[in-house]
Amino acid sequence: MSNDTLLREVDEELRSERMRTFWRRGAPFIIGAAVLVVLLVAGYEGWNWWTSSNASRSSDQFYSATTLADGADLEAAQKALDEVIAQGSGVYPLLAQFRKASLLAQQGKTDEAVAAYDSLSTSLQDTRLREMALIMAANLLVDRGDIAGVEQRVSGSLAEDSTMSNAAREVLGLAQYKAGQLDAAMVTFQAIIDDTAVTRDQENIVRFYIEQLLAEGAAPIVAEDDVAEPVPEASIEPSVAPSAEISSAPVSSEASSASSAEVSSSAP
Repeated sequence: MSNDTLLREVDEELRSERMRTFWRRGAPFIIGAAVLVVLLVAGYEGWNWWTSSNASRSSDQFYSATTLADGADLEAAQKALDEVIAQGSGVYPLLAQFRKASLLAQQGKTDEAVAAYDSLSTSLQDTRLREMALIMAANLLVDRGDIAGVEQRVSGSLAEDSTMSNAAREVLGLAQYKAGQLDAAMVTFQAIIDDTAVTRDQENIVRFYIEQLLAEGAAPIVAEDDVAEPVPEASIEPSVAPSAEISSAPVSSEASSASSAEVSSSAP
């Protein structure tokens, strides 16, 4: 056997020994990591299946409840919505809370519906949804002309950077109209017209409100560009009517005699 062959066999034996030693030491960790990966994948897939299954069940329950709410069995609809709120998953408990509040208003339970919307707004983290709940509560107070109650709920949405500002202005304007504050309602509705973000449909509705207010005697809103600037009073110099200049030179005797003769000749 040559030296090269011997060295190769010894090198291979050393490698095999190192691999056996490494496997004896690292096998538990390698096997544990593989098992952990399998468990994580299985858990993730199981969670997705469970969430999807629950969401599907909650969806069926919610739409079943809304079908009941659209019918005559409002008590059964409210019970079904309560089940979705208590046991549902995903966005369906939130949708059920909104629908339950509207169902209370549909039954004429205005105070309870307003309280439901107010309670819902305090539990929401999303700013837009919170403003929506408060605006819907304020809308129920319009028929009462409760301006203070409406302002309390929509004041946070009247800022120009709010996406719900025009909806809040519309509710406030209607409450002012209902309370007989026609001029204040005109100002509120005009703010919607002046907003560059107003939609065409909302603008048409608000213009109808403005025409109704004008018909009932509200003062029209005059744009600043339409107001004529006062003309400054010009200094008026007294004008003197032209008159014949009277000569202060003495009249000559010849001219006086000629004048006397002319008068004498014309006399009878």
